[in-house]
Amino acid sequence: MVQSLFRSGFLVRVGHTVLTWVVTLILFLHNTDLRRCEERGELLLPALFFLLVLLSVLLYFTVSLMDPGFVLTDTFKGGQGSDEEMESMIPQPSTPRLRRCGFCLLQQPMRAKHCKTCKHCVRRFDHHCPWIENCVGERNHRWFVVYLLVQLLVLLWALHIALSGVSPGVTWDLWFRANGFLLAALAVVGVFSGVVLLLLGCHLYLVSINCTTWEFMSRHRISYLKNCGGEENPFDRGVFCNLWDFFCICRTVMWEQVYQKNATEVPPELNEF
Repeated sequence: MVQSLFRSGFLVRVGHTVLTWVVTLILFLHNTDLRRCEERGELLLPALFFLLVLLSVLLYFTVSLMDPGFVLTDTFKGGQGSDEEMESMIPQPSTPRLRRCGFCLLQQPMRAKHCKTCKHCVRRFDHHCPWIENCVGERNHRWFVVYLLVQLLVLLWALHIALSGVSPGVTWDLWFRANGFLLAALAVVGVFSGVVLLLLGCHLYLVSINCTTWEFMSRHRISYLKNCGGEENPFDRGVFCNLWDFFCICRTVMWEQVYQKNATEVPPELNEF
């Protein structure tokens, strides 16, 4: 029973939610800018902060619970895919041969990887995130980045609010007693701000070059990347197009077709290496 709770991510999600609202409650109860606005009858800023926190929690559960792009059927064997998808997945002479997953025994689409935690292959696999207890893949990656952006705004605003509530004390002992909970909230918010800022920066960079975390870290072991010259990325269409496709195009991409198209555009002498 305990193991199933940990595996399902229940405790992680509950812990994240409780911590979020506890910190929010501390910011509202102490003598911070939020409390002073409430006392003056200026409810706009407190309401906006509360709604932004609520939005971050809703986005967290959206990314955590949605299907990241699990590969549930064998396109060739099960006949579940469209003719166009089946044709585009058939390896061409210049395309690395697709592999069958050694765990779930399904034909892996290009850029997919098996996640041992989720026990499924995931389309355009980026990474398995223990924070959301879910994989980040083709279907939820954009929402993961949006969540990070909203979460960073919440954390930076909370950092400013917490600093506004730190009050002076006659002695160090009295100062710690007066600001103990606020200092704890400040420490939590500060640590998470740094982590989220780093994550958001890394993901925006990788999105801008149409690369995943897995591909970036394991390029030398991936069949369709290890033979590409230098830092060449066969899926990179330029920063603007990469960002547009990532945030605005909501569809399953046949990466075999993209790879084949880019491979045919490479001069013959480069294909020899």
